[in-house]
Amino acid sequence: MRTAYDFSPLYRSSIGFDRVFDMLENASRTPSVDNWPPYDITRTGEDAYRITMAVAGFGQDELSIVHEPNLLVVSGERAADDNGEYLHRGIAGRPFERRFELADHVRVTGASLVNGLLTIDLQREIPEEMKPRKIEIGSDKAERRIETKTVKAAEKQAA
Repeated sequence: MRTAYDFSPLYRSSIGFDRVFDMLENASRTPSVDNWPPYDITRTGEDAYRITMAVAGFGQDELSIVHEPNLLVVSGERAADDNGEYLHRGIAGRPFERRFELADHVRVTGASLVNGLLTIDLQREIPEEMKPRKIEIGSDKAERRIETKTVKAAEKQAA
């Protein structure tokens, strides 16, 4: 069952959220995705996150983590092993690719593989110019005084 959502009322009162609406529309269009390998996403701090994936049987050289702008791609492909003929194969070793959409200014700070669990640490770092700042409100007279000083200084330099 698929339900189409109309985001047009949100466009009237929001600015710059086009990417978010596009992601929501794309998420509703994608069919059910493969749920292997299993993973957890945890919040470890105010701006810190951790992705933990169960990748039993994969070595460090068989896993790849690629950080693109606003996207984290984790993939794995096992090398062919000729250990004989399998009578039962219950350990999944098929290749995989898992994509995670990242918010702006989220970067990967580290990754480790311990006991079959791949752990990827993420940190959101908002640039200083994008952090909230207080804007001083001046009076009309104050602006004129500043303009007058600027004009007088320019006249002195011209002379």
